Amino acid sequence: MLRSRLSLLLLLPVFLLLMAFRQVPLQNPDPIAVPAKVTNEQETKAIKAALLHRQWIIAAEKPGEVDGTLQQNEYTVRIAVSYDPQTIRIRYVDSVNLKYEKKKDGVEYIHKNYPGWIQDLARDIQSNLILFGS
Repeated sequence: MLRSRLSLLLLLPVFLLLMAFRQVPLQNPDPIAVPAKVTNEQETKAIKAALLHRQWIIAAEKPGEVDGTLQQNEYTVRIAVSYDPQTIRIRYVDSVNLKYEKKKDGVEYIHKNYPGWIQDLARDIQSNLILFGS
């Protein structure tokens, strides 16, 4: 019994360290340039098609912004995709169970899977813009 408690006590720092590796700094992706030939309607269509392709739910839509929600297993994340004739920007809004936290130094952290989801979405939007603009 004493040995199992001692083992657990020795492994606790390792478990805490492993949990820390599940977070990465939260960074919104670089703005996506909109080709000159793309209309506002095509831009909106490109964003919505990318969201739906990646299983995002379009939660709200207003001129210049589409809000998306992704629910996977126990995770939920909300983003805002704002756009104008020159650029599209993806911005983190909030999440549930994605280990989001803002540290004392002001740096925000989130689950390590989030950046991949957003980069995939940004790539799909860019591809759609090229397709619609040609």
